Amino acid sequence: MTKNSFAFEQSLAELEALVRKMESGEMSLEASLAAFEQGIRLTRDCQKALSDAEQKVQKLVAQNGALTTEPFDQEDDGDSTNGSPGRGH
Repeated sequence: MTKNSFAFEQSLAELEALVRKMESGEMSLEASLAAFEQGIRLTRDCQKALSDAEQKVQKLVAQNGALTTEPFDQEDDGDSTNGSPGRGH
């Protein structure tokens, strides 16, 4: 999944469906483990999307009140325009 094609709502719905299936108790151990692995991947993808959105909002606020956007670059740890300390990248 690329950054531009990630569908947060769809991934969240898939994750919720996986949880319901696992909670039903009707899956085999092997199927439960596979579902758990898929759920971890979906969770990480959703967490990354939320983190990226949060950082974009922080950049918007940090622009002296001017509502301008710039592409978020995860590898750009040396951004001197952001006055807040790093968040443990």
